Amino acid sequence: MSVFKGKNITLTVFGQSHSEAIGVSVDGLPAGIPIDEAKIAAFMARRAPSASAFSTSRKETDAPVFVSGVVNGHTSGAAVTALIYNHDQRSRDYDAIYNTPRPGHADYTARVKYGGAEDHRGGGAFSGRMTAPICIAGAIADGFLRERGIVTGSHILSVGGVRDDGFDAVGLTSEMLDAVTSKRFGVINDEKGEKMLELIAKTREDGDSVGGVIECGAVGVPIGFGGELFDGLESTLARLVFSVPAVKGLEIGSGFDASRSLGSENNDEFYFDGDRVRTVTNNAGGILGGITDGMPIVFRAAIKPTPSISKAQRTVDLASGEDTEIKIGGRHDACIVPRALPVIESCLTIALFDEILG
Repeated sequence: MSVFKGKNITLTVFGQSHSEAIGVSVDGLPAGIPIDEAKIAAFMARRAPSASAFSTSRKETDAPVFVSGVVNGHTSGAAVTALIYNHDQRSRDYDAIYNTPRPGHADYTARVKYGGAEDHRGGGAFSGRMTAPICIAGAIADGFLRERGIVTGSHILSVGGVRDDGFDAVGLTSEMLDAVTSKRFGVINDEKGEKMLELIAKTREDGDSVGGVIECGAVGVPIGFGGELFDGLESTLARLVFSVPAVKGLEIGSGFDASRSLGSENNDEFYFDGDRVRTVTNNAGGILGGITDGMPIVFRAAIKPTPSISKAQRTVDLASGEDTEIKIGGRHDACIVPRALPVIESCLTIALFDEILG
């Protein structure tokens, strides 16, 4: 069980990759928030195994079942709890590698921390499958935000060395976000998307995997969300984004490019647009001093390659105390970046949702 305690909501994710069910409980929601199960299911479908031609062959519908907190399509004021039942586990695939931790996975660190009592099947509580419950909360938050004119979306900025066009950090609109989010393969430039798909296919044929970068944005966010230091929106967003098992880096606005810039280049100069204050550039990514400044929020998350690959890798045998090799069987994604899009969006919608409820 893992818990995120925000300013207004508490998010609890529970279960394991091969347990009977996984789920989420969201406490702190006021009564009367609409729960559109059809829209939530559509949001969830973007993360499900069938969402990508290069994903695992594990077949899961990822259809959430709400068991508390929802009455007549609205929150009741009690904690909202939803389950996703697992139907297509193949736990036997993991019995042979119980004592040989997979490189890139949490097998070894979990073994040391929990002394062998951890659920090793499919990565257990450390599996990327555990991001599905996060998407339930993210979908609820997305519906709430859209009713208030706040729209989020994301695209695949890169896969390996192939890079898509980036978001216009100043001129980003809800139409742009919805257009790319609605695509089967979420890129702005479809020609770049074809090259990404070719790279993923080649990588799979080689028995390997490839990572990439997701760029996420939000428009319509009012000025004043967030706070200083630990209460900053960047702090909340970072905690949520780094809860995603595959994330290894986060850039907000100009990110690491800011470290190579002069202040005169990186500072976002102000001007009046009618009676509204805007900035000429948006290197801050819509967040100044941890507080939203009214410009589009733009950030990027680096996603590592799927660690489960069929190529031989060096590992250790914890039973014999000897070095050995491992070839990982089972069903795995050649690239998890496409399926991670709604997960990263969920991190943003949950962060904004928690703020606006205050």
